[in-house]
Amino acid sequence: MPRRSQRERSDTTRAALVATARELFGDRGYAHVPADEVVRRAGVTRGAMYHHYADKRDLFRAVLEEVESEITEEIAAAVAAAPDRAAGLVAAVRTMLGICRRPAAVRIVLIDAPAVLGWQEWRAVEERYGLRLITGLLDDAARDGQVEPAAVPILAQLALSAVIEAALIVAHAEDREKAVADAERALLTLLSGLLTGDRRR
Repeated sequence: MPRRSQRERSDTTRAALVATARELFGDRGYAHVPADEVVRRAGVTRGAMYHHYADKRDLFRAVLEEVESEITEEIAAAVAAAPDRAAGLVAAVRTMLGICRRPAAVRIVLIDAPAVLGWQEWRAVEERYGLRLITGLLDDAARDGQVEPAAVPILAQLALSAVIEAALIVAHAEDREKAVADAERALLTLLSGLLTGDRRR
């Protein structure tokens, strides 16, 4: 077999580290996973880990970026498959709340990320994924006259905050199914109010 290039070997090492760290962080939480365990389970050397990532925190950030990207793609796909904007809104909310039923995703994105990265850095990651998606949806609505274009940036921030808060409520609820149903009704009431009527008068 032909020898792999340095880039291919590096990509394989990073993928192994991220996949292993993601499994361990999602199962036990960042604070309870030593870097040495990640290295051992990934089948790489400690030096290889520190060649690609500054420290365990840097590796966690790579894990978070991967999870956030997948979540955003999943929600975007649900919206794209909907027949109209109203149905797309329902699909987005239901998909997001469905993700809140996944303990690993909740632990990584909502519980560990703010603690590990700090609020500002976590919000910066959220803005690149969730905020970008919400802004795109509101931009589309603005082109159809359902939202005042100048209001889109702040409306997107407020909508993201509402979605994150709803996700946290679900994540920490004792009766998660009831919390999902309640959060869905509340979010749809709130967000649908952004998309009613012609605001360009």
